Amino acid sequence: MVTAAQEGDAEAIAALVSGAHPHVRRFARSLCATPEDAEDAAQEALIILYRKIGMLRATGALASWMFRIVRNECLRRARSTLWERPVVGEAPFRSAEEEVLGRLEAGRVAEAIAALPEDQRRVLVMRDVQGLSGRTVADALGLSTAAMKSRLHRARATVRAVTGGGEW
Repeated sequence: MVTAAQEGDAEAIAALVSGAHPHVRRFARSLCATPEDAEDAAQEALIILYRKIGMLRATGALASWMFRIVRNECLRRARSTLWERPVVGEAPFRSAEEEVLGRLEAGRVAEAIAALPEDQRRVLVMRDVQGLSGRTVADALGLSTAAMKSRLHRARATVRAVTGGGEW
């Protein structure tokens, strides 16, 4: 079916998109911070699948390609959320200097998160960005609670070291 879709068969493309949709949505829900972001990330991945299926080199790589698109879209959305998130107790109006410094800090945090190994990044995003419980994160990733906590600790320590302290 992938080969037929790559050759432009509209029915094969439609079948791939509709067949991938539930899996892509489920994966996006596990990574994105909000249900709205998850839905948007899933839609973006399906649009890219529809537009660029011909660029896929190996037919067996479809799933990993789709999940990489979803992961990148969720990370992009998390970065933009970090930039837009107001600081608790902050005055309603910030000076231009405060605004620039805040964006620089959010950018550094987002870059540090994006640079983490995938296993650490997934735990960190699910636990600290999405706010899921430790048990839920461990179950979703097929880890023991101890392994999840270990990865989360390493991820937080790396982000803290890279950003010079901060929230984590």
